[in-house]
Amino acid sequence: MSIKHLGKHVAQKSLLTPSYITRISAGFPSPADDYMDKELDLNEQLIKHPAATFFCRVSGDSMQDVGIFDGDLLIVDRAVKPVSGHIILAAINGELTCKILDIKGRCLLPSNSNYPPIPIQEDADFSVEGVITYSIRDHRVRTG
Repeated sequence: MSIKHLGKHVAQKSLLTPSYITRISAGFPSPADDYMDKELDLNEQLIKHPAATFFCRVSGDSMQDVGIFDGDLLIVDRAVKPVSGHIILAAINGELTCKILDIKGRCLLPSNSNYPPIPIQEDADFSVEGVITYSIRDHRVRTG
């Protein structure tokens, strides 16, 4: 899996979009509810630490079992303290990777059984670049 850095978060203005108060069924359809709650600011919902947040794009399938797929946009927060079980953006021996942090086992865990864990050796050049707080996926069908 490779990571392409897309830039730092810059919240120059709010992005307000309509928000419905009811949850939308992903099973059987329910009667439409035309009642709108309020406008939703995606910056407010997705970015908790603007000065410490940046975006990157995923390439590869090693995290597919936790719902991170090739081409997804990741929101990375440097201000969140990483703990075991967090999905992180790590730099290890000059390579960036998105994996699950296992502090006790001293390794980075993929979320696809086709890939092995990455051990964090004592002499490794290792750093946590940030915690993945959200992933954003384009659900449009690609044709041609």
